[in-house]
Amino acid sequence: MTSVSTISLSKGRDRSLRRRHPWVYSGAIAGIDGDPAPGDVVRVVDHENTFLAWAYFNRHSKIQARVLDWNEAASIDGSWWQRRVSEAIERRRGLPGLEETNVYRLIHAEADGLPGLIADRYGDFIVVQALAAGVERVKDTVRDALLDAVGPKGIFERSDQEFRKLEGLGPSTGLLAGEAPPDRVEIVEKGRRFFVDITGGQKTGFYIDQRDNRALLAEYARGKEVLDLFAYTGAFSVYALLAGAARATLVESSHGALEIAEANLAANGIDPEGVELIQGNVFEVARSFRDSGRRFDLVIADPPKFAQSRGQLEGAERAYKDVNLLAMKLLAPGGILATFSCSGAVEIEHFSRIIAWAGVDANRHVQILRRLSQGADHPVVPTFPESEYLKGLICRVV
Repeated sequence: MTSVSTISLSKGRDRSLRRRHPWVYSGAIAGIDGDPAPGDVVRVVDHENTFLAWAYFNRHSKIQARVLDWNEAASIDGSWWQRRVSEAIERRRGLPGLEETNVYRLIHAEADGLPGLIADRYGDFIVVQALAAGVERVKDTVRDALLDAVGPKGIFERSDQEFRKLEGLGPSTGLLAGEAPPDRVEIVEKGRRFFVDITGGQKTGFYIDQRDNRALLAEYARGKEVLDLFAYTGAFSVYALLAGAARATLVESSHGALEIAEANLAANGIDPEGVELIQGNVFEVARSFRDSGRRFDLVIADPPKFAQSRGQLEGAERAYKDVNLLAMKLLAPGGILATFSCSGAVEIEHFSRIIAWAGVDANRHVQILRRLSQGADHPVVPTFPESEYLKGLICRVV
């Protein structure tokens, strides 16, 4: 590599990098030798000019450098990207829990050594998200690597997340290669059939990371009256009803999501007589259930991300507490609460405390039965705790 800029870190600010945390914040940088453009690969050194890592750089972001490789001899070129993409996909082959499943994560960003890059497989299609300026620069290379490694019918980009603004990037969506996906792509997860809107649905169209949790929670559902809050397209309810739940009530604000939920229930042969679909504000609907004295045996609360960053934690705490306080008031004595947070800024210990506070205010005794996380296709790197963004608790509420 020639004419590569170098960023040097202040004395004592290299510790996290030496411990293999892949982010360098703006406050850790002492100087920049050169004039790197957003997304350029840079050499990262300590205050004594000792090599630490190769990274791509973006002065528009608080995370100004994201590590690509710890090996000084590495060349971050097209072959490097081809190899990294291929290696990430190969690691998914043979993973337990993916039997009768054609929907899973192929690339999990920093956890796969490809910071800012997400790729999800939906049957014959792949959805890509470029969440960092460095990935934006190599989208064509990534596309070609995915075509070589997987051979999908089409690759669709869904880089429409709000936090791309923090990278100085606007939204970018559209077909990158092959055929355009249909309005609803049919997928199979653990033998269950689902329809997914990969061009306009939440995240990349489906909550792939909850696959194992859906199957686990179904074990608690037999004979139960289930309330599915923030139901989206009904995947938790499909699992619960197929496992023998007596009835499921799905509450979701999006009319389009509930339409797909209805199709998903039908695709799995579920009798609509045992299902109630309610479109509305989840908080308002839950309060109306509380005020009318309605009770459930199993409540699932899988809300959207309430904290995009640590600066939003206070508001997120209130929202998570409100959701779980309402859920506990709706549970019959001894009922099961399955509650989740997908906010990376909320750690599991913090989330557990929020549940404890909600239990105190609800005057209910809470027992944590299981702690949950994302599936194995969303690997967690111990030196990068941010990679464990999904956390969940299965609780008995007495």
